[in-house]
Amino acid sequence: MRYISTRGAAPRLDFEAVLLAGLARDGGLYVPETWPSLKPKTLAGFSGKPYAEVAAAVMAPFIGPMGSKGSIPQKTFQSMVADTYAGFRHQAVTPLVEVGEGVWIEELFHGPTIAFKDLALQLVGRLYDHVLKKQGKRVTIIGATSGDTGSAALEACRDRRAIDIFILHPLGRVSEVQRRQMTTIDSGNVFNIAIDGSFDDCQDIVKACFNDHAFRDKISMSAVNSINWARVMAQIVYYVTAAVALGAPNRKISFSVPSGNFGNVFAGYAARQMGLDIGQLIVGSNRNDILTRFFKSGSMKVTDVVPSLSPSMDIQISSNLERLLFDLYKRNGTKLAEAMAAFRKTGKFAAPKSGWTATQKLFSGYKLDDAGTLKAMADLYKRTGMLIDPHSAIGVAAAEAMRKDKSVPVVALATAHPAKFPDAVERATGVRPALPAHLSNLLSRRERYDVLPRDLGKIQDYVLAHRRGSNVN
Repeated sequence: MRYISTRGAAPRLDFEAVLLAGLARDGGLYVPETWPSLKPKTLAGFSGKPYAEVAAAVMAPFIGPMGSKGSIPQKTFQSMVADTYAGFRHQAVTPLVEVGEGVWIEELFHGPTIAFKDLALQLVGRLYDHVLKKQGKRVTIIGATSGDTGSAALEACRDRRAIDIFILHPLGRVSEVQRRQMTTIDSGNVFNIAIDGSFDDCQDIVKACFNDHAFRDKISMSAVNSINWARVMAQIVYYVTAAVALGAPNRKISFSVPSGNFGNVFAGYAARQMGLDIGQLIVGSNRNDILTRFFKSGSMKVTDVVPSLSPSMDIQISSNLERLLFDLYKRNGTKLAEAMAAFRKTGKFAAPKSGWTATQKLFSGYKLDDAGTLKAMADLYKRTGMLIDPHSAIGVAAAEAMRKDKSVPVVALATAHPAKFPDAVERATGVRPALPAHLSNLLSRRERYDVLPRDLGKIQDYVLAHRRGSNVN
């Protein structure tokens, strides 16, 4: 398995190199050169199998032929995957709950930081350990978070001797629980930076660090955001397990995904490219609805980010959309690079007409404002007694509103535990959700973070001053 950049000017890499690189050196995102195939017989064979077993089988082709350069021995990888999901709080790892006729919720929040990012990042941390030890290297990870990636990444990378990790989050624009899950981690390799700006500002700084090749090389920079292909690879799995549980390969399945940065829903697209019969991918947005506008019109225009009850989706520049656009441009990296440069300059983008028709047939967009989100949370609670967080509520509402074929089951992805957003849940339902036992003292733990301006130079100086670098053996 080899990987190519969406912008066409970076070298082809194997899996290990892509894991450590994160962003391609030409500013693009890595994607598989060809998609591996999930044949109907293989999918049928997954029925009734443990999540970890299915996960190892689905991801193995992305690692490369076992025994090849840049791959991981089969038994080592299987053990790594089994260890990753053994610590999740539900035996099924990502259980399904029916909440309406043919409408299901897939709970993705049973990992240590109670958000869907754990499903990928707990594995990514182990992958880093294996590859860095094998290659005798260490890395400095710099990431941006709109809420959940940060805590999941820090939890996955804490105390790892070959990693220093710096996470940027927008000051005052994440929930208290989200913030504290990051800032209360007491580990010498963990650094939290609150940026006086939006998530897009944080994300821009991370990309600028990657594109400063001298700085990037000096610190051996890597990424845990969904720009890192390993994140997307691991997220493909729960689309497969949900579809198989509901009748695949003999039945078509649709999915509804609350999305800001497009990484989660792109994993569904990847599963479809591999052969999973997905009828519809519904993208749910909050008031920051650039993705919904794109899937309705084929065009995008960046506007100001407006804080909402679903802060993880308060985004205007969805990095992972570039992976889909690469296919819309028929994998012509040069043309896509030109289009993305123009988009960054003008804040406007129009998709190429070729391929857009097929894209519209697969993707649907749905926007829900804060009032609608509260109503969706309240309605589900009255109907089922289930509490859901505001992001997941948008996914459920989008599923019910945009489902095209009632004979096709639709799975709404529940991306975070309701206790991550207790104020919004209580406002909608009158019930304040309790944190799971392992986080019960979170609100009394000591916080550790620094506040910095939206200034690339100051961020880079901070990283250089605080990273342990080669001083750690």
